[in-house]
Amino acid sequence: MRHDLSSGPDTPPLRIALVSPKGPLYRHRGGIWRRSLRYQPLTLTTLAALIPPELPHTVCCIDEGIADVPLDLDVDLVGLTVITGTAVRAYALADHFRSRGITVVLGGPHVTLIPEDAQPHADAVVVGYAEDTWPQLLRDAAAGALHPRYTMAPGLSLAGRPFPRRDLLPSRRFMTNNVFEATRGCVHPCEFCVVPTAWGRKPFQKPVRDVVADIRTHGARRLIFIDLNLIADREHAKALFTALIPLGLQWYGLSTVLLADDPELLALCASSGCRGLLMGLESLSAESLKGSRKGFNTPDHYGRVVERLHAHGIALQGCFVFGLDEDQPDVFLKTAEFAVEAKIDLPRFAVVTPFPNTPLFKRLDAEGRILTRDWELYDAQHVVFEPKHMSVAELQFGVEAAWKHAYSLRNIWRRIRESPAPWPVRIGTNLGYRFYAHHLSQFYNCDWIIGHASARRSPLDAARDAMAGAVS
Repeated sequence: MRHDLSSGPDTPPLRIALVSPKGPLYRHRGGIWRRSLRYQPLTLTTLAALIPPELPHTVCCIDEGIADVPLDLDVDLVGLTVITGTAVRAYALADHFRSRGITVVLGGPHVTLIPEDAQPHADAVVVGYAEDTWPQLLRDAAAGALHPRYTMAPGLSLAGRPFPRRDLLPSRRFMTNNVFEATRGCVHPCEFCVVPTAWGRKPFQKPVRDVVADIRTHGARRLIFIDLNLIADREHAKALFTALIPLGLQWYGLSTVLLADDPELLALCASSGCRGLLMGLESLSAESLKGSRKGFNTPDHYGRVVERLHAHGIALQGCFVFGLDEDQPDVFLKTAEFAVEAKIDLPRFAVVTPFPNTPLFKRLDAEGRILTRDWELYDAQHVVFEPKHMSVAELQFGVEAAWKHAYSLRNIWRRIRESPAPWPVRIGTNLGYRFYAHHLSQFYNCDWIIGHASARRSPLDAARDAMAGAVS
């Protein structure tokens, strides 16, 4: 039985808890990502800011990456933001709070991708971005008229929105709380990406004046933009970079490799204070990239991308995925060695993951290659499908081999000695990822894959031999 949330003249404030549940990687304090590699998330603090000001309320934010979720929360409504890898944990928390009579709302990327999966665990689900639906949901809850589903309407605008309530999460527990966004979405149709399926290919933009006002109000001088592709709209990117120049910032963000082929925009980006960018390089195979609908990446030009970024004082976090249909068992060390030779400042490696309802998921499902729908394993480090040219075990252990090769002490030095990043940043981030590389097996339980390993000759032995060779 749900709490009666209907309001009246003598109704006490609506007590709201906003929760970000985490999967095995982050769930416990002191886990694999230590404070030095964590920044404050924006989702909870943005939702808190969107609570209608006329609605009497109290609100708390709980990020399970830094604090336990009290199961005895004394609140009226719990809102949980869910990515696929945290869905199992989110559903367990949701079921627990509902059993106590607390109203539960689920939203986030996983709920947007597959709302019918989340609906049985919630009193209401929010599909899409929540700028308009979340305030309406709270008004309905307060009036005792909650609907089971709230879906983002066309025409959403990000203009004139309140700034995130960053004060609601403890800044001392994060690397930084200077986290901002100027845009959402991406224009590209990459097969494995969640964004086109969940939110379409239209980028959403905040007015540049709003972004600058948020930065000034918060007093940030070194910051992170979490936008998936800051240059999705070139003119908006130019206006943003131009407006940032007078602020004298140092900032880090995400972009596609196309920035390196645009001298004007790259120079403006550097002048605005950009000191590091994450780019999805994905693969060294042009055929794999074309098959994944990311043909605008050109592997032959990756070295040039690094050189051009470094020439402008910008470090590169280059991300690769393994398990694409053209990948052979030699892809892991080949890719890791390329990252070293190209002097990528901070390489990252992941298992390509078919998130639910994406084109990749639908294709692999139609081919009978999806091995599990245990969403907790959909974390970009577990193999959840049958690869085309290797066993599940070879893919799983090969990713670990790539990490260990790229982050051996010798290869760290080879990569970072000419990096444009300040020495404390170069050393701190690389040692953090070295810790990650050597503790993967403690945080990712790979035992479940043994039963799915192909019957080819000793796949586990072959994969472990590759790992041993990578770090010898």
